[in-house]
Amino acid sequence: MLLEKIKKFWKAGLAKTLKDTFIPSGAHIPFGNKEEKNKILSLFVMAGTVTLVMTGCSNELPEVPENGETVVDHEVYPSSEDGFDNAESIAAVYRDIYDEAVETNTLGSLETLRRIVARLGENGYVAVDSENQVDMAGAEQAIEFCKAVDEKKSATLTIIVIKDFGFRKYDLKTKDGNVNIVRGYYQYDQNGCLQNRNTVSYPADIWQYTEEGYLLFVGSYFSDENYVLTLSDTPEHTALRVLPLDETCRELNRKYILPVGYGQNNMFLTDWNEEDIGDLDFYDIFDNFYPILYEQPVPYAADESLAVGAVYQIPEEIFENVIMTYFNVSKETLRRETTYIPEKAAYEYRPRGFYEVEYPDIPYTEVVDYTENQDGTITLIINAVYPNGNTSAAYSHRTVIRPLDGDCFQYVLNQMISLEDEQDIWRHSNRLTKEEWLEIYGGT
Repeated sequence: MLLEKIKKFWKAGLAKTLKDTFIPSGAHIPFGNKEEKNKILSLFVMAGTVTLVMTGCSNELPEVPENGETVVDHEVYPSSEDGFDNAESIAAVYRDIYDEAVETNTLGSLETLRRIVARLGENGYVAVDSENQVDMAGAEQAIEFCKAVDEKKSATLTIIVIKDFGFRKYDLKTKDGNVNIVRGYYQYDQNGCLQNRNTVSYPADIWQYTEEGYLLFVGSYFSDENYVLTLSDTPEHTALRVLPLDETCRELNRKYILPVGYGQNNMFLTDWNEEDIGDLDFYDIFDNFYPILYEQPVPYAADESLAVGAVYQIPEEIFENVIMTYFNVSKETLRRETTYIPEKAAYEYRPRGFYEVEYPDIPYTEVVDYTENQDGTITLIINAVYPNGNTSAAYSHRTVIRPLDGDCFQYVLNQMISLEDEQDIWRHSNRLTKEEWLEIYGGT
């Protein structure tokens, strides 16, 4: 039974496994039951042990054979010589940009990514960055390939996806409406030599060019390590933005939305405004904005022991400064919606612990439109792009920002646009209520 739970853990991820395995629909985890709690802890211990055994403790990337073949749909594509020679030719196109970025420690910068993608495009390649923050070069070639798939014609296409220390090369081939993929991952080692870290192949089980301008494809390949853990092939999800996006939208996203995102907060997952804060969680907001405002991690950490629930008293000037810098909310409202201790002029604070973890794989934000309002605010339209959910718009929301002097700004409201079912955001976990917290930790 425990082995089956481990399999589910690695297939679905931490939070979803906890939900599916231990929690009946609409109920909370039975944390008061020590037997169930011990089962959960045992699951994590065993899963972590298996991972260390299978992958080792080294941070180094695994070595791959120098020679090999990649088999796709009963056809053989050489991946040892021809594939690597082709990858070296690609790398040579922008090697001077790469070397300069290494020397100036700007390898992961947006400007470096732009230069590399542009250089590849100038040389006839289809290229984009792995975070979809730069317009794709050669997008018209990708669109033509998608048309060939729809029309069940034969065609080939290579897409280069730039990552900090290398790139992924997708060799796509379509015939009769089916698409086969050979994906190689090439990375520079510490000596600056290009290495083929791994090459996999698979037919596209899902192939979609979305109305938002994304190319999504999914397939599975065999991996010895993952098969031992899951008894199934390894899925690979890819989401590449093909259509260009207004650079102002990208800038607005990077400044206002992307730093917060959808992880461990509900700012962009629920309706609220300055007059009615709704279900907005100010403790999660504190966790997200304290590091931004003070440029250091939140010092109020969870206890190392899973059996102990940490509780802090944060001085009101610190807590209120973080929240009120980014939200036009009164002290009265803030104190009413949290646990405020008047005699100590402090806010009670319980950091998120083991029992409030979230599913680690979440969508990322993408601003797709904006409006500058007469009152000086900016309305943003945002899509949640979720590659592993095979969608470029898992849900959408409208967020209003109020720019202030300098680089300061405030969040004015958020309104969900396309969220029809709260199951769409099951990855998010709310903090424990006071009652749930006491049930788990007692007075410890």
